[in-house]
Amino acid sequence: MNHQFTSMSSRGLKLHKSLGPCLEQTGAFGVVTLPFSVREGINVFLAGFVPTENLRFQDESLTFKIVEAQENAEEIETYQRYKYPTMSKTIGNFKLTVMEGEFTDSQIVVMLGENGTGKTTFIKMLAGRLKPDTVEGAEIEIPKFYVSHKPQQLETKFQGTVSQLLHQKIPDSCAHPQFRSDVIKPLQIEQLMDWQVTNLSGGERQRVALCLCLGKPADIYLIDEPSASLDSEQRIVASKVIKRFILHAKKTAFVVEHDFIMATYLADKVIVYEGRPSVDCTANAPQTLLSGMNKFLSQLDITFRRDPTNYRPRINKLDSTKDKEQKSVGSYYYL
Repeated sequence: MNHQFTSMSSRGLKLHKSLGPCLEQTGAFGVVTLPFSVREGINVFLAGFVPTENLRFQDESLTFKIVEAQENAEEIETYQRYKYPTMSKTIGNFKLTVMEGEFTDSQIVVMLGENGTGKTTFIKMLAGRLKPDTVEGAEIEIPKFYVSHKPQQLETKFQGTVSQLLHQKIPDSCAHPQFRSDVIKPLQIEQLMDWQVTNLSGGERQRVALCLCLGKPADIYLIDEPSASLDSEQRIVASKVIKRFILHAKKTAFVVEHDFIMATYLADKVIVYEGRPSVDCTANAPQTLLSGMNKFLSQLDITFRRDPTNYRPRINKLDSTKDKEQKSVGSYYYL
């Protein structure tokens, strides 16, 4: 936990504590806390508030779902529904089979699978960058979606500043007050505006790429590994930005994410990949968060319980009492 805070002089600390709860400013002031236990330290970090120092260092806390969200009939009727057909793609010695699926707007679908199971391949097929294999000489028809894609590898040869890049690629979004407050400000893009794009670090490029992706008008946002190169605090911010934007814009996002905490927070539905990585894999249809996580964790023979404070997933020790108890009833994700 200590690395999350900047140091502070004793005089500054007394002054700061006398002010009561106050938001820490990166690079300006902060505190170094006493050591916490692992569980307490992580919960304090996710809450964004250090009770021992009366210090808030994040605007909002991060909590996790306990049960499936209950949607009423009136709300379901307002959703725009989309479908994609069963399709396959063969690349060299690797074959991916995608089962027919359905999704709605205002929904985030997280893809869960090992490396090499074809998550990025599926994203490229939805984006129209890869054509599915033909069936008996006939091409598979994929619905025409307006797609905004953030690729896995972030490479740009743009010669200019971040400000010039954003105003060239997403001029309307840059001028929109809600986009500025929901995306640009929390991702701290304003601090990078005058920086040369070629000089950005990996984490800074990731934040700019996410901003570019969300700033493009689209029906579906395909976001490949948004947590890559981001530190733990930035991952929380990125998670909140994606979720808030998708809900406000009433769009759909397909997210490939290997950070389990981030994936759990984001997911409304999940697509579970099965098979032999880099050989023959299947992408199942989108399913509920609970059933999807159970299926995915059963493949790994891992169980998760939930923390009583913020309900974040916590892994059980293999063959522990809790691990055996959950496996006996087939509840790999929460009890």
